[in-house]
Amino acid sequence: MLRVGELVRHALADVLQRREIPDPVLEKHVVTVPEVRMTPDLKLATAYVMPLGGKDVKKVLTALEANRKQIRMLVVKRLELKSAPDIRFRVDESFERGAQIDALLRSPEVKRDLEADDDASPDGPEDGR
Repeated sequence: MLRVGELVRHALADVLQRREIPDPVLEKHVVTVPEVRMTPDLKLATAYVMPLGGKDVKKVLTALEANRKQIRMLVVKRLELKSAPDIRFRVDESFERGAQIDALLRSPEVKRDLEADDDASPDGPEDGR
């Protein structure tokens, strides 16, 4: 599943990079494909996508969905698979979650707790020997 997902991701990224889809929205945006997850039967590929800079996400997703059949044909042409997986598109939210985690780690409360842990830890072994 992982290997096929990576093959689909590379083929999809290549199709989008080469702007092979004649769509005005897709022609204006650089779309990244950080991950593609496959179902166990390899019949469905979920592509997580994000336009560069996070601009016009809804428009890009709508354009990708509208051109799904053509994208599928172009992706399958690049791959040597027994059957062509159906592709669905979802917004990649990993960057946003990463930013939220960074913000939490930089908060004054967390810094205070980390400093308190450093002050309380002994230099020797934990069992007191």
